[in-house]
Amino acid sequence: MLRYRRVSSHEFDLILREAEKYGELKHEFFGIVEGKFKDVYAVNERVWKEIENLKLKPYSFGTFVGTIKTDKNLVERFYPNVEFFYFVDISKNYAILKPRSAFLFTTGKDIPREGIKEYKWEGTRKLVILDENWTILGIGRIQPRKKVFIENITDIGEFIRRHRK
Repeated sequence: MLRYRRVSSHEFDLILREAEKYGELKHEFFGIVEGKFKDVYAVNERVWKEIENLKLKPYSFGTFVGTIKTDKNLVERFYPNVEFFYFVDISKNYAILKPRSAFLFTTGKDIPREGIKEYKWEGTRKLVILDENWTILGIGRIQPRKKVFIENITDIGEFIRRHRK
């Protein structure tokens, strides 16, 4: 059975801490759809009031921005998706790709150092990947000592490449 609710203060702290790795969180109202995992949605208060008055409860609402999962050590963590970063004012832990590399990244490819125009890295190994216009392309993992400088974790082209059964 799915249950929907506002995020708790603890869950909001998880979201906020993840955002702070990349910049400043620009949004403050989130909801949870709780089933096997806790799916997190960015929603505005007007939509939330509409949802609360519905007789039939939704299984999703707003913009899906990630999932809160409990790891094997019973620690909860927020795992953002690409859309989450539209709610963050990105100022660190990002890479701006050159045009050809940007295209290749959206097709699932990893990026060598020469494909990067600029990057700012502080601490976390995950980077928000952007094109020269600051369009969010996905999430990558920096590997400074390897030929593949940025490993593609997920990108905006993944949905299109998904195999249908």
